[in-house]
Amino acid sequence: MFREINGLPVHVLVIHAAVVLVPLLALLAVAYGVLPRWRPRLGWAVAALAVVTPIVAWVATESGEELEEALRAKGYPPDRLQQIHEHAEYGDTLFWFALGLGVVALLLVLSTSRLVAGRNLPRWLPILLTVVVAVLAVFAIVYVYLTGDSGAKMVWDGVV
Repeated sequence: MFREINGLPVHVLVIHAAVVLVPLLALLAVAYGVLPRWRPRLGWAVAALAVVTPIVAWVATESGEELEEALRAKGYPPDRLQQIHEHAEYGDTLFWFALGLGVVALLLVLSTSRLVAGRNLPRWLPILLTVVVAVLAVFAIVYVYLTGDSGAKMVWDGVV
């Protein structure tokens, strides 16, 4: 399922979506938290990205594992497989940060929505969620960079 589409590795196709969506979710979720007057305009986008982005990151991770297994089966040298494994570790970490960011961003949107406006939530909850979103956003963006950079270097250096 995660190996190929029309002869191309799925990983090569889906990583570009992850590289765009993770930083987009990070930036919009932080903006949603710190700019309350923009919440009506950003809420739907943050909620949609909070659901879609972790899924895309998961597909990128799973397809990367399939690609790594295919390369291992082809008899790739151990030093190259080690580089691929290090890249995969960055990708795994990125997935968890994307998932955490998505969950907390959804909680932030829900905590400030009209659906829960009369539920006596603590006034500090959106502030706390915004801080957590900001921290997760920084880590997610750092790991997008680390993962993407290590993958690009492998491609340009002819490892993959």
